[in-house]
Amino acid sequence: MNMFVSAVLVGLVSVFCMLDSRLLGRLNFEQPLVGATLVGIVLGDPATGLAVGAATELVSMGLVSVGAAVPPDMVLGGIVASAFACLTGASAETAMTIAIPVAVLGQLLGIVFRSIIAALTHVADSAIEAGNFRTAQYLHIVAGTALYSLMYFIPVFIAVYVGTDIVQAVVDLIPEWLSNGLNVSSKILTAYGLALLLSLMIKKGMTIFLLLGFLLASYLGLSVIAVSALGVILALILMDLKFGKGDGAALATVDPDYDPLEDDDE
Repeated sequence: MNMFVSAVLVGLVSVFCMLDSRLLGRLNFEQPLVGATLVGIVLGDPATGLAVGAATELVSMGLVSVGAAVPPDMVLGGIVASAFACLTGASAETAMTIAIPVAVLGQLLGIVFRSIIAALTHVADSAIEAGNFRTAQYLHIVAGTALYSLMYFIPVFIAVYVGTDIVQAVVDLIPEWLSNGLNVSSKILTAYGLALLLSLMIKKGMTIFLLLGFLLASYLGLSVIAVSALGVILALILMDLKFGKGDGAALATVDPDYDPLEDDDE
């Protein structure tokens, strides 16, 4: 398998993984573990792809996308790192040195492309107001998907075909002021996304549970899994207290001869 074919195959894998959450309905293909393993399969070395994917997945577990925040794209990084390891015979640890800069580059590309998509959204709104629904449908389904596909395919193809050194060179060429600006904007988006989530959660009767979870995590040092388990147990207890006896009382008062299909006027 020559390098051109390998680059095309890896690029198509990246597009397939990207389409998971945007067109296929969230089938969990857009995960570093799955993407890197698929690269290993198409390149004939699934064991190496799986090893790189597992290492990349561990890193990505600490990255949380809240609201419109754009974290480092570890899926893109895992795919390129897996291709690098499969084609050169490098270890998973060595491949991880490639995954991080590629993930950072994917983060920057994600911010740029989301800005473009936002502009297309306004064009689609204008088309809807003018009654051009076919144009709006094309912009949402075709144009957006094509742009995201190119965003993944082009850098992956170049990285695999030319070499991963070019990716590092591109990251190094990004001026510091631009990197700082993008980092600040990503933090602002994170805060904005968290504020949107809190605006849905902080309502009458729900605030106390949010504060309870915060206190359990902050002062008792409980993990997210432990707090979630306690939340489920508390929810079951409250449901039993509120609805457990009520159902029995309601059923006891029902007339056994009552027919809901009978007209009340009869």
